[in-house]
Amino acid sequence: MGPHPAVAAIRLAVRRVLHDVLTDHIRSADLTRRTPHPQLAEAGAGRQRAALPERPDTPLVLVACSGGADSMALASALAFEAPKLAVRAGGITVDHGLQDGSDARAAEVVDRLAAMHLDPVESVAVRVGHGGGPEAAARDARYAALDAAAERHGAAAVLLGHTRDDQAETVLLGLARGSGIRSLSGMAAASGPSGRYRRPFLQLDRQTARKACLVQSLPVWDDPHNIDPAYTRSRLRHEGLPALEKALGKGVVEALARTAQLSRDDADALDTWAAEADRAARDDAGRLECAKLYALPPAVRRRVLRRAAMEAGSPAGSLFARHIEEVDRLITGWRGQRAINLPGRVEAMRQGGRLVIRQS
Repeated sequence: MGPHPAVAAIRLAVRRVLHDVLTDHIRSADLTRRTPHPQLAEAGAGRQRAALPERPDTPLVLVACSGGADSMALASALAFEAPKLAVRAGGITVDHGLQDGSDARAAEVVDRLAAMHLDPVESVAVRVGHGGGPEAAARDARYAALDAAAERHGAAAVLLGHTRDDQAETVLLGLARGSGIRSLSGMAAASGPSGRYRRPFLQLDRQTARKACLVQSLPVWDDPHNIDPAYTRSRLRHEGLPALEKALGKGVVEALARTAQLSRDDADALDTWAAEADRAARDDAGRLECAKLYALPPAVRRRVLRRAAMEAGSPAGSLFARHIEEVDRLITGWRGQRAINLPGRVEAMRQGGRLVIRQS
């Protein structure tokens, strides 16, 4: 008799991601073997290259675990699947310090991960700032800690427990902000430096992860912030999505997740087009020419403008659609306007048929 369907589903999702990580790791190692070391190259073509191992070192995959149902299910699946593929598996929990006793809970998570025979396992305490609101500040602190842990341990990947429900919430939040198709594309299955962050559960619902914990007798911690109406995502989870399902019927979460994937495909294609258009719209001195920008489709032109603003120092998280629309009017509705002020002390102005975006 096989495992419970929920357990089988989470294990299969993790197995697929581990296969991808291992393939990428082997490909990278093969490329390294084909590239001569500088000192060997200097020794001359006649000297035989130093012997290299038959197979690359075993890659390390970390799971980011809060102790909640999603990440505990993910940790259990990683602990089960990693040895089968000769992948080392470890775990990281981040103590945000936002609640009394958070250090003790982090220590409990470390004990649970160690009991699964994950190694290395550690808790990392962070200081959460105030920029962009409490949710964004906590997220920034968490990812900074995970980045540092991945670098410190030389991890090939970090697994995150985001589910299809999380993806649906992300799409709705993007829709509410009016941030465009990239925002509607939600979370990528792989993101971060060299695809470091992997999300195996984006096609699984939250209930599947919770059921997997239940049947495996895995203790889970329910973060009170997840039901606190002071947080936007919490209100959306407990009020917004249920209201949509009541009005539109079941299947809203699945439809939103499908929208995310379709939007991501479209956004990727437009970003590629915009990168090519950016090069073609510049003069010999590298300045953007307004006439060439005007000839571009709006969706492509605005991507070029956003990219230019970010290169000038405007933070991506503070650069909204309304900012880009104002800059776009320097191209499409030029009437001698003054410079446009953008986040990060960046200004955009039109000078002699050129669009100049720079720090003020």
